[in-house]
Amino acid sequence: VIKLLEDSNSPLKDLSQIFKILNLCAEKIQDQEAFTEPTCEILKLCGLPFLKKKLSDEVNYTAVTSESIAQLGYLMRVPSSQVRIQICKCIISFYHAEPPKKHANFKIQMAELGGLAETLVLSLALVENQLAEKLWVLKALQHLSTSGVNCKLMMKAQAASRICSHLNDADPSGQLLFRSSEILWNLLENMPKEEIVNQLSNLECIYALKEVFVNLLIHGFRHYDRQLRNDLLVIATLIAENPGAPMIESGFTKQLILLATFSEVKSHNPLVKGFKLTYSYEDFELKKLLFNMVAVLAKDLCAVQLLNEGKVVLALFHYVKPNEKPGVHDWSVAQYEELQLHAIATLASVAPLLVDDYMTCQGNTRLLMFLEWCVGQDPFFGQGNCFHGAGGRGNKFAQMRYSLRVLRPVVSLCDEAVNLDLCDQGAINQLLGKHITNKSKEKEDAIVLEIQTDILLILSTLCENDLHRKELFGCEGVDILISFMKMDPNKLYSGLGHNRLLFSTLDSLWCCVMGCYIAEDYFLEKEGIFLLLDLLTLKQKNICNLILGILVEFCDNAKTASHIDTWRGKKDQTAASLLIHLWKQEEVELEVKHDQDGRIVDAKKALVGSFQERQGVIPMPANCPSIAIMEVSENTRAKIYSVLCKLGFENLPGLSAKDFVTLAIIRRYLDFKVGEVWSEICAELKEETFRPVTPDEEALKVISEASENVGKMVATLQTQMLESQQRQELQEEEKVYSKIQAIHKQREMVNKSWENFLTRTSNYEALKKAKRLQEKSIDASRSKSRPQNATLHSTEIKGLNTTIASGRLVTVESTPSELTGGPLADTDLALRKLSVRGGALKKIKGIKVLDPFKKDSVSVK
Repeated sequence: VIKLLEDSNSPLKDLSQIFKILNLCAEKIQDQEAFTEPTCEILKLCGLPFLKKKLSDEVNYTAVTSESIAQLGYLMRVPSSQVRIQICKCIISFYHAEPPKKHANFKIQMAELGGLAETLVLSLALVENQLAEKLWVLKALQHLSTSGVNCKLMMKAQAASRICSHLNDADPSGQLLFRSSEILWNLLENMPKEEIVNQLSNLECIYALKEVFVNLLIHGFRHYDRQLRNDLLVIATLIAENPGAPMIESGFTKQLILLATFSEVKSHNPLVKGFKLTYSYEDFELKKLLFNMVAVLAKDLCAVQLLNEGKVVLALFHYVKPNEKPGVHDWSVAQYEELQLHAIATLASVAPLLVDDYMTCQGNTRLLMFLEWCVGQDPFFGQGNCFHGAGGRGNKFAQMRYSLRVLRPVVSLCDEAVNLDLCDQGAINQLLGKHITNKSKEKEDAIVLEIQTDILLILSTLCENDLHRKELFGCEGVDILISFMKMDPNKLYSGLGHNRLLFSTLDSLWCCVMGCYIAEDYFLEKEGIFLLLDLLTLKQKNICNLILGILVEFCDNAKTASHIDTWRGKKDQTAASLLIHLWKQEEVELEVKHDQDGRIVDAKKALVGSFQERQGVIPMPANCPSIAIMEVSENTRAKIYSVLCKLGFENLPGLSAKDFVTLAIIRRYLDFKVGEVWSEICAELKEETFRPVTPDEEALKVISEASENVGKMVATLQTQMLESQQRQELQEEEKVYSKIQAIHKQREMVNKSWENFLTRTSNYEALKKAKRLQEKSIDASRSKSRPQNATLHSTEIKGLNTTIASGRLVTVESTPSELTGGPLADTDLALRKLSVRGGALKKIKGIKVLDPFKKDSVSVK
């Protein structure tokens, strides 16, 4: 068979026959060693590319090929070192095949399909005591683990646990450790990290990992040893993130804490006696990985005592100071900055757990002094190259950012001793300083916004329940809050953190201003209420509830109501109109039933939304709030009602008829809510099939009827309001029509007067008739009784045929002289612009004044 196959590659169609022969030879090896060499020769041929006679051979022989290659793993049962090594070489040849590369890819795919990786992992138990064979198996697995499919098969065979538990096996060459760590890395990268970590989270694996790590740390001197040591520490860190991993029980946690702090805190432990970190890049990475390990261990409360014993807080505070001797037989400037930021970030996780250690190390003093350095004028140019140094190039923003990250969780513990010590050292004034809060107005990036947000959160916690601290916050703090409240609303969607800054600003307003009348009055003077209402007009669900709560509290100040009444929004909107609009919007979201005009539909459920109604009534213990009670805190209606109660429900400006309809419901909110609670009580009693005693049953009935009557009364009032509005609209419509009618009548009178004027000027008989009627009317208006000896003077000019009042000068204009001409058309007596229209004189620009000697003349055109 061998002689036949030496002349050419293995044909795919003959592959099954070849592996049958291979299996027969393998079975004979145990009895006859002479079969070892032929078996190895056939295995060598299996490493060569398979021969295809047709393009469809790969598809047609897929099942046969995958089963045949899978046989390689099963052949590891053969008790021959030579055969096992040759099998591994054959598998490795799949990944080191010469061109054509397509054949190698086909073999790799068939190996994945046949599950070769799983069988090979299981074979590790067969070669456990044969180092050479084990190394070849690990080398083969190292190549197989580059595929996600193979990693899944290896994970199924518990490869991570099998390999890690033997990391510390004797191996002078060092290959075992190298290849094992490489396989573990491939498994972690190609498979879900949690599943691999679960396989590694046992005492056997952690013991082996600890011994190998410590051995490399103490005795490793090569560049390769240090890199491998760091890789193993990363794997240990991933294991430590699993709460179920026995890191403490194995003693690994204590050793890691010791290694993380030995260069900052003196220790007599023999593990670190005489050990010193160099300033190479690998040792620099080790230091950072140890800091990271401390942050991971801090998440396990069981490790807190070990962190305390290892004086971790003291070691980390070693870096909360400027670099006094940069680059002098020490870390470089960039390395020290990175370690400093990493240490402070780790301190943020550890300090809240070890408050006593924090106070012993005078943590407040150190942090405040470090913050003072951060805003000082000392020449410092941050590199900003590391993860924690983002945004800190050429400035101290990164240091300030992480210092505040330490201070914020420590303050949020509300430990009175810590917070009192912080305030006694002037923290409030220091944090309020413009050199910190407004550090960079021209550079408004995410880092600066985070710094400002953290400062406000710290101040909120310090001042929340202490009037004296609120007074220290005072006017300076209010000015800062006002400046933040004036931010452009469009920036809230920028993604840089303006929304968090706004929330912290409102939180500081609530905690640091309200309750201190000096600060409240100054806030009102600065038109702070106007800014709150402006923010309320944005109608963002996430901030409306908070702003309304602030307004409710602020309304306890007697000066607040006038500010709310004075405010005007867009299109002259009033605060009352805005609040009612928010109420309507809330009820639309709750799906409360109203008719198209906003009136109550169901008098028994005036406030109940469809979602609440679908939930029904669930019997609960007496100490558990019901749905009706929980609903109060889940939406803004109760706060809107409270604000309007403070303002009063009478004489609210800027409301429409439909606003008044909604206002009638708001005014009775408390009555409706009480009725809703009683209704729940009745429904819960019915659900539990519990019948109250007769007096209680009658009382419940009366209460239910009273609540329903309130709903009916409000519905009636709403109807009256709408009818009144309709009547008012009709009256206004009638007034408009009356005005239009009067205008038309006036126009008719003007037209009729003009027609009479034309008739008199064009018809002489009509003129005489009008003159007679005028004279008759004048005579009728004169008094009949005349005093004796009285001299009567005539007021008429004889022979003057005009129907207008006579004067010394009269100009009658009819047809323009430019059209008719006439003897007087071109004389000076022709006054051009003094006309009579409709019996009234109208002075028109351009009147020509006659000379004095011509004033008694009369000109007729």
